[in-house]
Amino acid sequence: MNASHQVNSVACAHALASAVTLVKQHFPAASPNLTPWRDDPETRKWFEKETLDLAFHFPGWSPRLQCRSLLLQLRLSSEEIECVPSLIGVLMRGMTYEGERWRLATVGNWELSGSYLPHPSQIPKLHEICRDLFILFPAASYS
Repeated sequence: MNASHQVNSVACAHALASAVTLVKQHFPAASPNLTPWRDDPETRKWFEKETLDLAFHFPGWSPRLQCRSLLLQLRLSSEEIECVPSLIGVLMRGMTYEGERWRLATVGNWELSGSYLPHPSQIPKLHEICRDLFILFPAASYS
């Protein structure tokens, strides 16, 4: 779901703004987009309440990342989403107009997969962004 439509509390807005700032620190030229999905019936049928989706578009082609845009899907705990969101996973994708070029999911060993992977020097930066996102969104407290 578009991140801009999911912000329903000050805590969520703060965490989302911090996430944007975090990515911009690593990729200053990227422009954030809090509504990467169109609002049409076809797109709405894929609605996922437990995600915050945001994108970062580069001014042109990023040869080091092998993409034009980064799409981030932040999976939140459904029990905590109404109050303070709790991050349980990140899916980061390198995108072009032709579709997905690579992906990084924070499950298993966090390996990248895809047909056109980023330059090896960029992989630690992508991992660092994911680690820092987990710090921004507090851990769920299951009692």
